[in-house]
Amino acid sequence: MTPNPAVRVIVEQIKSPIGRPASQRATLIGLGLNRIGRRSSLEDTAAVRGMIAKVAHLVRIVDAARAPDETRIRR
Repeated sequence: MTPNPAVRVIVEQIKSPIGRPASQRATLIGLGLNRIGRRSSLEDTAAVRGMIAKVAHLVRIVDAARAPDETRIRR
């Protein structure tokens, strides 16, 4: 399954990066997040999915608007 770049994923930060490795803090900033409760709308690409997977314990996916035949992103 190839991600469609027109599809957007909304990610919300739910935990603080305090005490986490610097690479995880940098990943949150790369996702456009820097405070608990902030949301960021991102293109659904493989790179973004990898970034979300890296900090999955600090964020949650609020909305993933997808085509009907594609599966949802695991939370």
